[in-house]
Amino acid sequence: MKNIVFLFILVVFSLPAMAGSEDILGEWTTAEGKSKVNIQRCGASYCGTVVWLKEPNFPSGDEGGMAGKPKVDRENPSRNLRSRSILNLKILEGFRYAGGNEWEDGEIYDPKNGKTYSSILRLKNPKTLNVRGYVGFSFLGRTTVWTRD
Repeated sequence: MKNIVFLFILVVFSLPAMAGSEDILGEWTTAEGKSKVNIQRCGASYCGTVVWLKEPNFPSGDEGGMAGKPKVDRENPSRNLRSRSILNLKILEGFRYAGGNEWEDGEIYDPKNGKTYSSILRLKNPKTLNVRGYVGFSFLGRTTVWTRD
């Protein structure tokens, strides 16, 4: 009987934490409003994919000679990946729910410079997500704010 009561208490107190773990799922508009990222479950972790670009093609006069062509991951350090489209590109990977309003141990890829950073996601409220990218220590990073409608 004590085991059943203990199990009941454990389940009841675990429900709020489990319910919060899915709160980041959905579509988020990035800080400058130039793209939207869909955050979803990827196995035991969370990931995010670019699903919309305000300007899906390179602008006229593009220095890389790709004016008018769809944007690709041309800054990627791996030559083999430079031709992949930015649209549908996975830029968030490996996040795990840490409790409360935080997801940690993830990485964020920046296609503008081809670099990958350690990252933490913090849900400020249901419509505001703080995305922090850093190298080494989280206090040596930069936070951007993503929003959803």
